[in-house]
Amino acid sequence: MYLAFLAVLRTGFEIGVLDPRDTVQLNDAAAVATRAFQFDPFFVYLSPRPLQRARGLGIFFRSQIAALGGRSEMLAARQPDGRLVGVACWVKPDGYPLPVGVQLRQSLGAFWALIPRPKALVDGTRYISAIDKAHPKEPSWYLFLLVADPSVQRSGIGTELQQAVLERADTDGLPAYLETQNLENLAYYRRFGYEVADELHPVPGGPPLWTMRREPRTIS
Repeated sequence: MYLAFLAVLRTGFEIGVLDPRDTVQLNDAAAVATRAFQFDPFFVYLSPRPLQRARGLGIFFRSQIAALGGRSEMLAARQPDGRLVGVACWVKPDGYPLPVGVQLRQSLGAFWALIPRPKALVDGTRYISAIDKAHPKEPSWYLFLLVADPSVQRSGIGTELQQAVLERADTDGLPAYLETQNLENLAYYRRFGYEVADELHPVPGGPPLWTMRREPRTIS
């Protein structure tokens, strides 16, 4: 409650919990992610046709968010009228690697999202494999997804959706970790203490993917 109140004061949005078991919330979260990534260079590479890409993104993000379940903490940013405009999905320090069942559900969702373009299935599998290999072996808070609706980007939502978990990471002395496929995001995440850990090139000629790590800050 206190966190939500502070968020309203600073940004005009309320930060609360996202329940992926609620079909309405799950669909809203997938819709926000779809709009946020519709013109992302990585997803444009995988699926160049706009309508096909929008359909695939909706299927993909809905399946990914739903499958995480209890191994994650999900936060939502809402406007005063209740409209969902931002989402953060954090995998807990003891939540990775994901159980086989979760991985299968996510893989099935990715399959249905990319099946209209078989080459994208092959390329996407290579990216997923590279991500798994690069993931830290020690416990860390994993920022699996951070999105804001394009209509409210640069309004501070991303900061609010990260702050509480990053404070917990600092308190517990744990790093935070993420991947991004967008070069422009590197400077954004550096503001929060992340630094590039690796640059991955899973597919020759495909866009690079960066892993970023944030070391815990000392609590004074």
